[in-house]
Amino acid sequence: MGSGTAQPVRAGVDIGGTFTDVALEVDGEIISTKVLTDHESPDKAVVLALQQVTERAGIAASNISMVIHGTTLVTNALIERRGAKTAFITTEGFRDVIEMRNENRFEQYDLNIVLPKPLVDRAHRLTLSERMDSTGKVLKPLDPAEADALAAQVAGGGYEAVAVGLMHAYANPAHERAMAAALAKACPEVVVSISSAVSPQMREFERFNTVIANAYVQPMAKAYLGRLVDQLEAIGISCPVFLMHSGGGIISIETAMQFPVRLLESGPAGGAIYAANFALSHGLSKVVSFDMGGTTAKICLIEDGKPKTANRFEVARTYRFKKGSGMPVSTPVVEMVEIGAGGGSIAHVDDMGQIRVGPQSAGSEPGPACYQRGGERPAVTDANLVLGKIDAENFAGGTIGLSLAEAERALEADIGKPLGMDVAAAAFGTTEMVDENMANAARVHAVENGKDVSQFALIAFGGGAPLHACRQAEKLGMRDVIVPPGAGVGSAIGFLRAPFSYEETRGAFFRLSDFDADRINQLLQEMQATALAFVRHGIGEARTETRIVAFMRYRGQGWEIPVPIPAQEFGADDVELFVSGFEKVYRALFGRTIDDLDIEIANWSVVVTTPLPDVAKLETQTRLRKAAVSRTRRFLDAQTRQFVDGSEVMRGDLVPGDFVDGPALIVEDETCTIVTSSFTAVVQADGALWLSAKQDRGTSQ
Repeated sequence: MGSGTAQPVRAGVDIGGTFTDVALEVDGEIISTKVLTDHESPDKAVVLALQQVTERAGIAASNISMVIHGTTLVTNALIERRGAKTAFITTEGFRDVIEMRNENRFEQYDLNIVLPKPLVDRAHRLTLSERMDSTGKVLKPLDPAEADALAAQVAGGGYEAVAVGLMHAYANPAHERAMAAALAKACPEVVVSISSAVSPQMREFERFNTVIANAYVQPMAKAYLGRLVDQLEAIGISCPVFLMHSGGGIISIETAMQFPVRLLESGPAGGAIYAANFALSHGLSKVVSFDMGGTTAKICLIEDGKPKTANRFEVARTYRFKKGSGMPVSTPVVEMVEIGAGGGSIAHVDDMGQIRVGPQSAGSEPGPACYQRGGERPAVTDANLVLGKIDAENFAGGTIGLSLAEAERALEADIGKPLGMDVAAAAFGTTEMVDENMANAARVHAVENGKDVSQFALIAFGGGAPLHACRQAEKLGMRDVIVPPGAGVGSAIGFLRAPFSYEETRGAFFRLSDFDADRINQLLQEMQATALAFVRHGIGEARTETRIVAFMRYRGQGWEIPVPIPAQEFGADDVELFVSGFEKVYRALFGRTIDDLDIEIANWSVVVTTPLPDVAKLETQTRLRKAAVSRTRRFLDAQTRQFVDGSEVMRGDLVPGDFVDGPALIVEDETCTIVTSSFTAVVQADGALWLSAKQDRGTSQ
């Protein structure tokens, strides 16, 4: 491949807790690599991976015309409390909102319930004696002298960041802007976030948490992104750098520096886009994306090619699977469940004598015991190695040498001896537990959304997912599993498929009994202009589309439901459009509507996005010829609970129509697909592996 390429060369870069993945798109072809994440300097791993992948592609690094990046840096900083020293300024009397939370108890009968600790301690929460009402009317003006005195206090407090969240600032941001101006004058080196810019929505608890989280990570995010750009330029990559945001779109690096809270789920969002794009190409209307890496597993429901989205989610839940036990953040996000289940997840025996896996992870430093980098405790990767599912000589394309002896030692010491079982049984218990954890997370997520997961197909990607996908399907009663090409770096490829987009959210209260079309039109035009301005940072004058969602409820209800609204100019008669849209969604969720009760709109969302390219639908490839077997390899088949001699097939040698009957292993550099005895794999036209339950295709067991 020469250095003069016909099409722009784009790179997707995904930093995970264990691996940093890069997918390079050159003339329509994807070339990828994985390197261990450098937690001290994540940018170094990015540079190393880009150097490796451009060398493999036979091009100079300077040929790259666009870098699209996703990172767990922001999420990890919040979870591990490694952010900046932050002050929080709020309205007098509301200092303790973030600690009082709301009246909901996520574990109602636990007398010893422990609530998540706020990011900002009480001593660093400061107050102003100003007040707005819910319509934005000034009840008590902001005293400029008081604002200046508070700014001077911040300047002398050694703070790196300040979050400003005043009551009802979503309706009138004047006081927050005045406070920000005073801070900029008194301490220009301190970064300032205001809630009316970060999350201008109703509900002060969520809004305050969001602006605090943004301020808390902003200095670190700005420093990292600035350093990354410098490092890329040092190796000749001077192209624009864009970031994947949590809502499944791409934003400019300048926007990411201003609103780093929007990067919380950037990596997983890329994976969901990857799965959605693939589902469309194969005509699959109901899929579950299963993204398992070295540190976490992410599960997302995708219907009709669209991942489920939300404008609120929780970070760092203290009780697993428990809504309300985490830190609420009101920012657009692809809705998914994420658990501590990855190749690096550590196994141990609890006080009840049961095997537990995760959420603690060995990560890349020191990594699982088999990495021989100082890790002493057994991880899922160690268990898979002992069970024969991983080839010690060819892990990550042979770039990382694994030690079977170290894996056996760790499993025997921490699992085998305490439970009186041999090493193989300890390894099997570890993989079964992590598989059950992931299957349970998928069940819970599906039930919460009113879906039957057995009616969905499973799309597996990430380095760990193909190893566990068939077992997941067996546990969940799913009949079809698809492993796309490039599955080991799925999120990085997803970045290359994502649109440029920005979602503007705003709290603005309306009752449909007092429908004001002019006011609604003005609001939506302002929101669209704001969103469009952010999108133009990345795409210039390219064509865009607009999507509008109104968050609506019956009068007296505590929470809203999202209702899609056509992007148009509204007139007085269009109130029925809002009513019918709300009733359609409400009926679908709850089975009925309520007569003679007024309907309210609390929050709005306007998304400006570049249109997604048309995806050509592929015909399902049937089995034509049996794939050539390179050798046999002994591994444990979880379905039969027996070691079997499985056929080892190199994925790079397969062509459309080739089929592989389980038990088998289909090997590639970034991962390995385990085909259990109950599945058959057929290679599709695009190189994807379609694994179907044998009983459904009439094949023999």
